[in-house]
Amino acid sequence: MKTFNANCKLNERGFLKQKAFLRTPRDGGRGGTCRNPFAPGSAVPGRFHNSPLCKKPVQFAICNLQLTICNLVLFFVALPLAAAEDLAVLERQAFVAAVERAAPSVVRIETIGGLERVEGVRFGAGPTSGLIVDPAGYILSSAFNFSHRPTSILVRLPDGTRKPARRVATDHARMLVLLKIEPDAPLPVGTFAPARELRVGQWTIAVGRTFEVDRPNFTVGILSAVDRVWGKALQTDAAVSPNNYGGPLVDIRGRVLGVLAPLSPRSDKEVAGVEWYDSGIGFAIPAEHIQHILPRLKKGEDLRPGLAGLNLKVRSLYTGKAVIAGCRPKSPAAEAGLKPGDVIVEVDGRKIARAAEVKEQIARRYAGDTLKFVLRRGTRRLEKDITLVAKLEPYQHPWLGILPRRDADAGGVVVRYVFPESPAAEAKILPGDVITAVQGRPMKNREGLLKALARLAPGDEAEIEVQHGERREKRTLKLGVLPAPLPPAALPPARKALPADANKKPSAGVVPLKVAEFANEATAYVPGGYRPSAAHGIVLWLHGPAGEDRAELLDRWKPLCDAHDLILVAPKSTQRGKWLSREAEYLQKLLEKITREYSADPLRIVAAGEATGGTMASLVAFRNPDLVHGLALIDAPLAGVPPENNPQRRFSVYWATAKKSPSAWAINKGIAKLQELKIPLTRTDLGEAPRPLTKNELAELARWIDMLDRM
Repeated sequence: MKTFNANCKLNERGFLKQKAFLRTPRDGGRGGTCRNPFAPGSAVPGRFHNSPLCKKPVQFAICNLQLTICNLVLFFVALPLAAAEDLAVLERQAFVAAVERAAPSVVRIETIGGLERVEGVRFGAGPTSGLIVDPAGYILSSAFNFSHRPTSILVRLPDGTRKPARRVATDHARMLVLLKIEPDAPLPVGTFAPARELRVGQWTIAVGRTFEVDRPNFTVGILSAVDRVWGKALQTDAAVSPNNYGGPLVDIRGRVLGVLAPLSPRSDKEVAGVEWYDSGIGFAIPAEHIQHILPRLKKGEDLRPGLAGLNLKVRSLYTGKAVIAGCRPKSPAAEAGLKPGDVIVEVDGRKIARAAEVKEQIARRYAGDTLKFVLRRGTRRLEKDITLVAKLEPYQHPWLGILPRRDADAGGVVVRYVFPESPAAEAKILPGDVITAVQGRPMKNREGLLKALARLAPGDEAEIEVQHGERREKRTLKLGVLPAPLPPAALPPARKALPADANKKPSAGVVPLKVAEFANEATAYVPGGYRPSAAHGIVLWLHGPAGEDRAELLDRWKPLCDAHDLILVAPKSTQRGKWLSREAEYLQKLLEKITREYSADPLRIVAAGEATGGTMASLVAFRNPDLVHGLALIDAPLAGVPPENNPQRRFSVYWATAKKSPSAWAINKGIAKLQELKIPLTRTDLGEAPRPLTKNELAELARWIDMLDRM
């Protein structure tokens, strides 16, 4: 029974109930009155034939009118409430009916054996889900369900029948797996919804068969978006997790919209996206696309992401034009004739306004697909066909063999240091020489020389024009591969002394730092001789589990920062000795803050740390490859897989390791991955047991940071 106000009540259908009014002494308890909300103090009789107020016709009419008005008001107030209840019941019935239509094609998948962990994610022994896509026994599921390499796979059909299954093929771009069982009879296949009928905001139901064999589990949400994860997926806010990965996402009619799978726009790792489970961010591979690739999967063809090997010159993919910064040597883009400076205006008939649209057009394709690129090169319009490949050889930066000086007004690139046995040494280039041109192009500064070298590859011949004293000479040399040598004991000065700067400059010395919206504290040391005209390297130093004595840390780093133009940034975790993954965002914003407020050398921005601090430093570096170009680890394993080098982005690693470290296995695995990617790696031996760096080793690390702009 619902209450309208203190004195009036409604019956089950929301109408005024006249038999239960409050009784008053005025009518001897035989009748009752209901207070009229429109006329406080007036009385509407409950039983008209007994009420003395209704013995006169006019009074009776007034009372009757008041009662009618009261009933009408209550009717229209109660009607939406009753309707809402009815709608909820109808919705629930519709959801159950939709699931019942889809349920015959949803199976339970059980795996036996395999790895306990994959890329840090622990796998349990619980069942997962799959979707029958062919009566002959083909079943589609999420590749995540098999990332732990199970030794056996069993499929349990809705009728309880269990069948062994084998893997037929994998779609590595969308993380789907096709299984095959041998059924006793043709299996039921769900109805697939056409893509043209999808509407953002429509009901979606995520279906799995995990908890009970005889009935499916499901969660309800809406279709949040289409073409997510670079054009590969539908997005829903229904709860999606390992409980329903591999099951279907269906509409209110029980039609299959897609197959649920964890995905991430930032990574293509096997377990990417699993961190979003049950978060209201879930993805499904569209049913129409599944129908398109199913014949290839049935043939046993593994599908892999397509790669073009081009890099775009933008700060933001979402705002900048699609200007090519460079192409990987021997890549499809390079072999098709794409060049730095070309503007991509169309891909496969789609007009391109932003760089992100190029990435989407490539990311949704497979290796072996051919795309037609329309380019603008100056005033010319060019068309190029590019056939995507599954793998690109790891990029290695070409090696000239010099360290440049960092003087801003040198009129070229002044050679600071020549590495022994390098191409520059063999070409008799000397410290103090000025490189004025490469391949006939004038060189004004270090950045110009880097861009010129990025157009070349190791093994290419380069024509270098050098100013040697009064003479200008041309030298031809064969470029090598950027190495990772330990720095020499002493390096020549990187720049000339700077005069006092009369302009206002940021604070120097020990500077407290605060980032809005974060509770973390941080301290920076800025050399007293800091001048905005001299770019400084940035060292983000993250403490290990024992914390850090701030005064001792500053004492160790101060002379090194003064000598090598470095700014030390030392934040603290919110939990003593323990870095949380969510603090990676804070550390990114801290770096962005320091690079806004001080003149930073982009090639010498380094994340560093000991033990757990080093692992956190690797997470920050990998998530911000365009910001962090060096990683220094002291007895610390990696957090994930490092980004590949490319012509426009350089990345190097310094790693101090101990033979009997508790993390030795993970560290060695990370070293092997760096070597596979051919990322320059400088190693220091800590001996048998982990320990902090000595004074000399820390000075070596500072020199390593100082030479990150070698070329």
